[in-house]
Amino acid sequence: MRPRSIVLLGLLGFVVVATGVIWRRSTGLAQARELRELSQRRAALDAQQAALEGAIRDAASRARLARTAEEKLGMRVPPESLVIRLPRPNREPPKQ
Repeated sequence: MRPRSIVLLGLLGFVVVATGVIWRRSTGLAQARELRELSQRRAALDAQQAALEGAIRDAASRARLARTAEEKLGMRVPPESLVIRLPRPNREPPKQ
């Protein structure tokens, strides 16, 4: 082989290796960017989930349900004079 051919093969090898390194680095940067965006999206969704759970707790609170029952359904807590207390039935089986 002539010295020119060796230099040409060396330069060609260098270009191929450099191209591979640049491609690998650009792919890694793109994946890092995507991971960062997904992490931010997950944090936003976690915050939204916490807010929704808080809203569910507020909507399911006893005070809110009582107010809704009174306003929309016309229900109310009866006065003590209208409450009838019934004795509990005996759950024991009859003796023979």
